[in-house]
Amino acid sequence: MRYLFEDYELDSGRRELYRDTSVVALAPQTFDFLDYLIRNRERVVCKDELITAIWKGRCVSDAALTTRLNAARSAIGDSGEKQRLIKTLPRKGYRFIGKVQEADGAPTVAVTEIQRETAKPALPLPDKPSLAVLPFTNLSSDPEQEYFADGMVEDIITGLSRSKSLFVIARQSTFTYKGKAIDIRQVGRELGVRYVLEGSVRKSGDRVRIAGQLIEATTGAHLWADRFDSQLKDIFDLQDQVTSSVISALFPQLERAEIERAKRKPTENLQAYDYYLRALSSFYEFTREQNIEALRLIRLAVEIDPGLASAYALGAYCYLQRKIFGWTIDADQELNDTRRLARRAIELDKDDPTVLVRAGQAIGAVLYEMDDGVALVSRAHELNPNLAVARYTIGWEHIRRGDIEAALKQFHAGGRLSPMDPFLFLLQTGIAFAHFLTDRYEDGSSWAKSAVLHRPNYLNAQFILAACHAMSGRVEEARMIGARLVEARPALRVSTLVPKLARFYRPEHLERIARACPIMGLPP
Repeated sequence: MRYLFEDYELDSGRRELYRDTSVVALAPQTFDFLDYLIRNRERVVCKDELITAIWKGRCVSDAALTTRLNAARSAIGDSGEKQRLIKTLPRKGYRFIGKVQEADGAPTVAVTEIQRETAKPALPLPDKPSLAVLPFTNLSSDPEQEYFADGMVEDIITGLSRSKSLFVIARQSTFTYKGKAIDIRQVGRELGVRYVLEGSVRKSGDRVRIAGQLIEATTGAHLWADRFDSQLKDIFDLQDQVTSSVISALFPQLERAEIERAKRKPTENLQAYDYYLRALSSFYEFTREQNIEALRLIRLAVEIDPGLASAYALGAYCYLQRKIFGWTIDADQELNDTRRLARRAIELDKDDPTVLVRAGQAIGAVLYEMDDGVALVSRAHELNPNLAVARYTIGWEHIRRGDIEAALKQFHAGGRLSPMDPFLFLLQTGIAFAHFLTDRYEDGSSWAKSAVLHRPNYLNAQFILAACHAMSGRVEEARMIGARLVEARPALRVSTLVPKLARFYRPEHLERIARACPIMGLPP
């Protein structure tokens, strides 16, 4: 059954939510929450009923329910203040009050177009052992421990990625399979890998168990399986064991030094690390509310452990996320906070690729200290060539220096490392700019459309799409997009925009952008 309301379509069979032509990312329990309210929209649904339906009667906290409620509202453009679609009735429960139309049969044209556009041939296998680590199943009795299982996988991916003898798919792509029934062979085809690691995490009291199995994706054959038990205080040693075992199973002749390089203990203070993992989980929700929550948790983490470099770097990254999505509140204060967090992260750990790339990107994009930021990202790339996001920044740096073909090479390499990355819109926008600057306007339009489809509220993608249309003679389409840009940013003027862009583009490229602006209807 499909449920249509406002600009949204919820497909209960496919377990997907769409807005116009865009797929809205939802955690499985958030989807269940929204689906249950919509299917029972004629009445008020109490908390106990929701817990029974979603958590199968397991004991969960009010905070867990509130988290799912907030995430569901955010996904459909609602909030606790507006309650336009999901209404809270104090001491009674919740009700979906939006006007809903039910539909059977095939998906709408928009949905069909998305599926057609995203249907891709199998990616070729790299020339070295390739691996995707899927989200681990949380077998703990407390569903709130989901973040812990996700954090374990994040660290295992980071450890494996440090081996230059492996091709490791980024976490952002593998986590698109979270909560879904999957076929390992299909995962292998879609991500272009020979091996897949899947597993589970069970946390009980002060003990934790990790179980994992390595599968050859092309055949479905199980190559290795093991389980690891430890006390929680030894969790980092446990991560090391899993990482080392996977490397050994994949590539026995790897030198011991390669295994040792994959061992990094982010902190000896588990409580601080716990807050860091929760912050990371909030960051990946990509909402304004969860961005604020991530920063709150980061503050708690560094109060407990002032030496936790990864927490400082994630804090700087949160401010970069705020800038990208237009969530900035106090520009001067956030600039100072970004500088403080990024510099402290680097002081604490100059050899962690993830710390370097997050701090470097924040320094370049928020502080506009491009040379320093790129130097840090380049260092991260040297340490870990599997970091897709590092290649995005290196690609943009090539554009800034005028080497368009080198930029395209980096963008495409980053896309290959993480073909389902939630930050893919940045890569697509970069490729669109590269084609625009070399007079390939149709190619630029195509990539810009993909970026807009992936992230409609990313205005840089809208801008380059309008610029490509303007320079290729599609003036009416360019002006329609230009009008939307001005509506979203009323202060937008060519006279103020071009000097800002001068930081990023060579004079001949800046002149081309400046010529496109009045054609798309931007005020002088």
